[in-house]
Amino acid sequence: MPEIYLDNLKKSYGDVEVLHGVDLLMEDAEFTVLVGPSGCGKSTTLRMIAGLETVTSGEIYIDRKPVSKLEPKERDLAMVFQDYALYPHMNVEKNMSFALRLEKRPKKEIKRKVQEVAEIVGLSEYLHRKPAELSGGQRQRVAMGRALTRDSSTFLFDEPLSNLDAKLRTQMRAELAMMRQRVRKNMIYVTHDQIEAMTLADRIVVMHGGYIQQQGTPEQLFKRPANKFVAGFLGTPPMNFMQATIEDAGNEVYLRGRGFDLRCDSHTVDRLAASRVRDILVGVRPCDLDYRPDAAADSAFDIDVVLSEYIGAQSVLIGDCDGQKIMVELKSDTPIALGERLRFSVQLADLHFFSLDDDRAIGQVDYS
Repeated sequence: MPEIYLDNLKKSYGDVEVLHGVDLLMEDAEFTVLVGPSGCGKSTTLRMIAGLETVTSGEIYIDRKPVSKLEPKERDLAMVFQDYALYPHMNVEKNMSFALRLEKRPKKEIKRKVQEVAEIVGLSEYLHRKPAELSGGQRQRVAMGRALTRDSSTFLFDEPLSNLDAKLRTQMRAELAMMRQRVRKNMIYVTHDQIEAMTLADRIVVMHGGYIQQQGTPEQLFKRPANKFVAGFLGTPPMNFMQATIEDAGNEVYLRGRGFDLRCDSHTVDRLAASRVRDILVGVRPCDLDYRPDAAADSAFDIDVVLSEYIGAQSVLIGDCDGQKIMVELKSDTPIALGERLRFSVQLADLHFFSLDDDRAIGQVDYS
């Protein structure tokens, strides 16, 4: 499989620059997910790789060869779009074989390839149906199958599941993950859904404002976010952020903020030493807050319950910590009542620290 490299890639529409020098290396047979909010530049990046958008400056290399001046058909890529883009008058078999028939491949080869791919995407029983006779998930599988029959070196997916309902999206996400095990090709996948990114990717590339904020494995980005944006974007429910001041009290160091006063151990003191200022931002994930009525006050948050969202085995608690909104993920059988004040302890190693000036992470924990 070819290596794909984006070298200082920029894109402008008139005087408006939407990509500001993207550098990215995608390894052989890697599933790379570009994720970020609307307008971050992820789809524009994908469309430039595909040749559907021109490159303002910089270069795209596929297998060390510059391709930004090549036509899409010359790049050995196959693309799956958000809206399926199927031919309504053709059945599944003809939709999937369309590119092969245009290339005038032998009929036996076309039939064999379509049958192989239909087995992979679970469409063997539907080859003679037309798109109107299929569900949304089945149509999306036809679009994926059409791309796979081309046997290209790289597959591009532009938010392929965004038009599906929540249940079907979950099912298709699992099917994509299983297909990935069977098809060892380069795959570049664009989505705004961080759950899709976390569950599918070998490598996640988080984008915001036309810049790459961070890239790495799902675990690396979840445990060691490079800045506040990445920390808040990845994870459901999202990370809580609270302003705090680093204060010395005799031989002890405390993190003090509205509604909390956390005593730091030596390891946390070493982490905080990376900060040049006393005022920082503290981040804590809802899943890292532990309901402990007997916890010491200097290792916990006291939270007034505002709302509890029941979602089955888990509940998401929305509370107030001295005027700050804070979310907690806990077991649904935890005894709570609206308006009640509960105490939640936190392990200092689970806290994240960020600069108030530039949102960059301070004193990352090494989980290796």
